Amino acid sequence: MTADLSMAGDLVFDPYDYAFQDDPYPTYQRLRDEAPVFHAAADDLWVISRHRDVFDVLRNDTVFSNRMGVSLDASAWNPEAHRVMSFLGLDGAEQSRIRKLVSAAFTPRRVRELTPQIQALTDHYLARTFAANAEHGESDWIADFAGKLPMDVISEMMGVPEADRDEVRRLADLVVHREDGVRDVPKAGVEASFTLFEYYGEMVRARRRAPSDDLTSALVETVLEGDQLADGEIMAFLFLMVVAGNETTTKLLGNALFHLAAAPEQKAQVLGDIALVPAWIEETLRHDTSSQMLARYVVEDVEVAGVRIPAGSKALVLLGSANRDERVFTDPTTYDIHRDKAELSEILSFGTGRHFCLGANLARLEARVVLEELVRRVSDFHVHADRAVRVHSTSVRGFASLPVTFTERNR
Repeated sequence: MTADLSMAGDLVFDPYDYAFQDDPYPTYQRLRDEAPVFHAAADDLWVISRHRDVFDVLRNDTVFSNRMGVSLDASAWNPEAHRVMSFLGLDGAEQSRIRKLVSAAFTPRRVRELTPQIQALTDHYLARTFAANAEHGESDWIADFAGKLPMDVISEMMGVPEADRDEVRRLADLVVHREDGVRDVPKAGVEASFTLFEYYGEMVRARRRAPSDDLTSALVETVLEGDQLADGEIMAFLFLMVVAGNETTTKLLGNALFHLAAAPEQKAQVLGDIALVPAWIEETLRHDTSSQMLARYVVEDVEVAGVRIPAGSKALVLLGSANRDERVFTDPTTYDIHRDKAELSEILSFGTGRHFCLGANLARLEARVVLEELVRRVSDFHVHADRAVRVHSTSVRGFASLPVTFTERNR
């Protein structure tokens, strides 16, 4: 059995289309209903949309391999992807080796110990955000806050000097941005990637000469059973953190305010009860996750949901669709911070299996510190949704600009 354009009428899947990026969820619904494994012929993608199938694919890296990377973009889809995306571009023993060495440095304790720095950065950027709000009657939640803090947290962890952080952030933005009509990494994104790699290469060499107490030094110094990371492997992981960790957390913080503002009753409840912040975060991750889709290389002929996918194909798993599958989630299109915890435990926003996101704890910690402080500091906020500007990317979903008016509490 095959599922192609001809079988689904006018059902079209084009992940590069700006209109699709503005609201992919109606397309996801049709895919789940009409063609849960859909062959998008224009890009030769096998698109997998139901929760159970997405879960099974993510768990089976023997058949659905990471060896070509996880990106849709043609220039990033190659056997050398691991040189840029670290263990995200590897399987089996190679993946386990890199991840084990990285995990020895990027420990839960190191993440927890960042809490005071995250709090200090939150206070710093909230002060700037509220100053802009007082002067102009609103601030840009992305430009003034969410677009800055996650990169600063990662840079603080890595040991990037404050003077370099704005430029590193600018380069990371260029890596994920996609031009309308361009079905690959644009020239500016390629150039930004090279520049970031050169920067991190020099940082690694500097730590080999003079170690400090940052993550980069820990990655340089980690030795397990006589094995340690090469410079290129460390650079790839640092690049992965900047592109994956920075952008996804920025989008999470933007999506959290955008969706809660559209549910006034729930917003009042959260602003009246700080204990609801974790549920706010988890429902945001489910309802509109930052990472919407991941590619996999199909090693051998395989059948998914009754559809045969041939060896050598590029499969695309839709995390954003899986998180809205009515087979798993009650009333999935409704944003509900009171959603049952058992349902929320099924979200696939951070993946599952051996490739479960190593930065999930950090993303959740950042979001909790930020949003708890926001609840302490504001009695209300209004998102000017009519002037919100979405970022256009195949890899992340969120906002480039989000105008918000805040009402501060009397302190």
